[in-house]
Amino acid sequence: MRGRENRSPETDRWERKDWWGIVLEAPDPHALLVFWSAVLDKPIHHEDDGGGTLDFGEGVAYLSVQRAEVYEPPVWPPEPGRPGMQLHLDIEVDDLAAATDHALELGATLAEFQPQDDVRVLLDPAGHPFCLYD
Repeated sequence: MRGRENRSPETDRWERKDWWGIVLEAPDPHALLVFWSAVLDKPIHHEDDGGGTLDFGEGVAYLSVQRAEVYEPPVWPPEPGRPGMQLHLDIEVDDLAAATDHALELGATLAEFQPQDDVRVLLDPAGHPFCLYD
């Protein structure tokens, strides 16, 4: 991409200028940040009143949550006239049943519509769809 330096993986990650990430909006960014930290087993790197970011410990990708004063969660499956899923996170797991149970214990909701036997579609506490698969 023009205007973006391609840094070597050997460059210290905090010195690199090629970070990229996914930002989720939520009315309660702290709660959603705590949820994703537990699901992904990654520490919270930074947090303030507006949101925060998870630290993946390597590389230059990140997951952030930011406060949305006006928020309407997406619906799954899609319905005409309702906000649909614009993106979702896919997370590979070793044990689909155990990972699903853990996500539910942390506050996720199992989506009613499950399109595949080897995938579980869940909704995070703010309503963002995500998939666990093995």
